[in-house]
Amino acid sequence: MGGQQPNEATDIPTSDVRRGAAVAPPVVCLVGNPNVGKSSLFNCLTGSAVETAHCAGVTTAATAVCTEWAGTEVEVVDLPGVYGVDVSGGDQEAARRALFEACPDVVVAVVDATNLARNLYLVLQLLDLGYRVVVALNLIDEAKRRGLDIDAAELARRLGVPVVPTVAPRGQGVDELTETVLRVAASANGAGRGPDRDYGEAVGERLDELTVAVMQRLSGRRPAFGLGARAIAMALLEADTAVAAASGLDVTELLRREDDSFALEIARRRHLLARTIAAASSTARQRRGADTWWRITTSSLTGIPILVGVMAAIFVTLFFVGDLLAQALTSAWEAAVSPLLTEAVGALFGEGALGATILWGLDGGVLAILAVGIPYILTFYFILALLEDSGYLNAAAFLTDRLMHHFGLHGRAVIPLIAAGGCNVPAVIATRSLTSMRERTIAAALITLTPCSARTAVILGAVALFAGWQWALFVYGVLIVVGVGAGLALNRILPGQGGPLVMEMFPFRRPVLGQVARKTWRRFREFVWDAAPIILAGSFILGALYETGAIWRFTAVLAPVVEDWLMLPAVAGLTLLFAVLRKELALQLLIAFAAVTVGTHADDLTTFMSTSQIVTYAVVNSIYVPCVATIAVMGRELGWRRTAAVSLGTVMLALVAGGVLARLLPLLGA
Repeated sequence: MGGQQPNEATDIPTSDVRRGAAVAPPVVCLVGNPNVGKSSLFNCLTGSAVETAHCAGVTTAATAVCTEWAGTEVEVVDLPGVYGVDVSGGDQEAARRALFEACPDVVVAVVDATNLARNLYLVLQLLDLGYRVVVALNLIDEAKRRGLDIDAAELARRLGVPVVPTVAPRGQGVDELTETVLRVAASANGAGRGPDRDYGEAVGERLDELTVAVMQRLSGRRPAFGLGARAIAMALLEADTAVAAASGLDVTELLRREDDSFALEIARRRHLLARTIAAASSTARQRRGADTWWRITTSSLTGIPILVGVMAAIFVTLFFVGDLLAQALTSAWEAAVSPLLTEAVGALFGEGALGATILWGLDGGVLAILAVGIPYILTFYFILALLEDSGYLNAAAFLTDRLMHHFGLHGRAVIPLIAAGGCNVPAVIATRSLTSMRERTIAAALITLTPCSARTAVILGAVALFAGWQWALFVYGVLIVVGVGAGLALNRILPGQGGPLVMEMFPFRRPVLGQVARKTWRRFREFVWDAAPIILAGSFILGALYETGAIWRFTAVLAPVVEDWLMLPAVAGLTLLFAVLRKELALQLLIAFAAVTVGTHADDLTTFMSTSQIVTYAVVNSIYVPCVATIAVMGRELGWRRTAAVSLGTVMLALVAGGVLARLLPLLGA
């Protein structure tokens, strides 16, 4: 939209209420089931950048943005994707609370045109709560591809509220939607509320009685959250007492005759009404290819080979594309920037320890970001965005659900585990979508054992380059065995058990390249923003330790573990110690430290390390202690006690695996 001017974005606190300004801007809440394109529509309406993906549990926090539509200031609130606004806990409870406390002037109910019956249940709930509703009939292009024709006018007539067809990724219908919302918000005749729904004679009679009783008890007072007496009465019938309690009503007497039969009857009739309206408003033609792809990718017979092929394609793409980009960027930096930077630093700070230390940070630090961040992490984020927007990650979650149960998880956990291949930090944050602290702890532990792009750079740059690609695959095989063993052990050790997978089977969709590119850039920008200070600071610290010679004092301390148990050169221990600041620095440190001890030919690792030692080094570096950024995020998400336990566990696993490999690999001819 052309007239949008975002100027404020904030997470909604649970205590936030409608502001009492003299002329408050209208509040518009976006509500919808998961994966209906709600966040994409929010981005179109506000010009904001909320994360979108075709997999469950991605959007987990309500967000408010102040913007302008046709010169009118509007506050737009994006709520987590939910299937209903009754009391159910988790994201549904968070969305319900944010909806109530925002006191919206209009609720935009975003519905999936390909699954109308299921989506309309939430719309009917919103209407029963007395909200003014405008329906955004989203994904109409997908509906057409799947052989569905939706009559928006008939749908609007049956619901009694405006219905606007939209295609959020392309901005189609957004102008009409904003005009409709502003018109409904400004109307004084109850537009957008529709007629009262008929849920049967018994429910209707009791609802009328409760409505009168609620009005008497309110005695002219404004009820909580701006809801009307009928909405409160309906909530009481559905065994939801929170709204009445918030209004200061004594509901004990009102509920003396209630039981579960009313709530069950309302839910049954609401589902029936949703199906009836959907059937009357849509016409199905022949089924299209998206359904066929779902059957193929979620069947064990065909889905598992496809999943293996997808993972192999990711590995091959990272190997070839990442390596080409790394070489090109490194050569360009070393040819064009590094000489000038070296000359400038030398002129300002001299060629002593101070100047060399500054070059470690400015030259080596920035080069590390370019040589790893862009080639491997940016490439992986692009692949991940394609998989998300196609809907394939959801198929992978369904396919792997039975396997994940062996680790005390369900299939949804595979999404952050795949994301961990790019960076462990956002993957740990993504565990918020899991339902229990037990599941989040297990998932976070497995994430730390998943080689991120930085560790992949070490595996490809050291093992694949100097020992051969077959040994790189061997390293990944060892990491898989270690991860599987750790997951099985944690499932047995931690009390409790994993819950069942409850998720919707979203259809495959054609990714929109522009949206994929924006998502990729946004994630990469966040990674650079978080990682760059750590990488640069770590480079300065390491440079100071190296140039002053202080770093060599750690060699004697590490000798029993590094030389005697892991059978690695002493310099390898130094890199393992300090690479926790930045994992991708391990290989560069190894070459730099080795150059001091064995000469300038150390850039070829085979001159001072055997194949067995290179493989052992890569395995240990990939397993032990995640980087400091991951540790910081884990501490915030899981608590420092669990984070310390996970970190210590990875050290023990790395030492055991490294020691065993150091003795086994020579027997295998490495």
